[in-house]
Amino acid sequence: MSVTAALGFLACGLAAGIKESGDPDLALVVNRGPSRTAAGVFTSNRVQAAPVRWSRRVLADGRISAVVLNSGGANACTGPGGADDAQAMAEHTARAVDTAPDEVAVCSTGLIGVRLPMDRVTAGIAAAADRLSPDGGEDAAVAIKTTDSVHKTAVATGAGWTVGGMAKGAGMLAPGLATMLVVLTTDADAGADVLDSALREAVRTTFDRVDSDGCMSTNDTVLLLASGASGVVPEPAELAGAVQAVCRDLALQLVADAEGASKEIEVAVVGAASEDDAVEVGRAVARNNLLKCALHGEDPNWGRVLSAIGTTSAVFDPDRLDVAINGVWICRDGAEGEARDKVDLSDRRITVTVDLRSGDSSAVIWTNDLTAEYVHENSAYSS
Repeated sequence: MSVTAALGFLACGLAAGIKESGDPDLALVVNRGPSRTAAGVFTSNRVQAAPVRWSRRVLADGRISAVVLNSGGANACTGPGGADDAQAMAEHTARAVDTAPDEVAVCSTGLIGVRLPMDRVTAGIAAAADRLSPDGGEDAAVAIKTTDSVHKTAVATGAGWTVGGMAKGAGMLAPGLATMLVVLTTDADAGADVLDSALREAVRTTFDRVDSDGCMSTNDTVLLLASGASGVVPEPAELAGAVQAVCRDLALQLVADAEGASKEIEVAVVGAASEDDAVEVGRAVARNNLLKCALHGEDPNWGRVLSAIGTTSAVFDPDRLDVAINGVWICRDGAEGEARDKVDLSDRRITVTVDLRSGDSSAVIWTNDLTAEYVHENSAYSS
């Protein structure tokens, strides 16, 4: 049930005619309360889409009543007109669902540099408002897809309360979030400060550790809305755990659906002097195109792993590095270990483990292989 798994939320997704294909392309998520607290995390790209700028402003007071989302156009790099369009989306949504424009977040995804067909967008908002439903979460998740092959939803439950979520994203997956829109909802009773803390920690160790292709988007947005409709006030740690679980589930779905991917790769770095070192090494390995090509070809080329590690500022001794692929330690002490032919890479999922042997910290980065299909999808047409 996605974002409507939690009590107090209505949603809808439909085709407004933004996409030439006629596929669903506009969604509404509405919080009917009694509480309307919220938190958000946005792209760290310095080039930010108009909807990101708008939503940052409206979230300043920690309150959101509705979210309007469209696919088929990013409304990024569209100048003052694009800013006007984002505001107009909020204003039309506010009138349609009986709230204030400064309580409406706006999210857009699609091609950069093109203005939205606002007549279709506003008509779609009105139509979606008429079709809002407590069962509309799945339709909303479908409507925000771009190059996604599947829609992405997740749910976690606590003692009498729920966290639900939906996400889109299949390319431009890199730290600073991904080219993704995520809406999370909960019927727990929680203040904006509690939501903000839970969301930032969850994003830090999930979405910010998805690194598919090293490309950072202009539109990344993750929102968490609380209705308080369950009447339950969970311990902050409990709520944070549920938000973390939903974010992790959605992050792994993003990697699984990455453009053209045939392998889902987990890079686990252990024995690091600090978490920052572990993350830096994990990112370097995850972004190594030579390694990503090798794993696509089912070649356990551990030399490419060591080469990537060597580009970092992490603490390590090159003569004490260990590397395993799918549990086979094919590199020991910075040199050949077990026989490479023991590594089975026929499965879709691959784990690369790096032991820096320099401390007790660790981190995991998720990525995928580099395929001809990825190149085709990003060169054959604009997306």
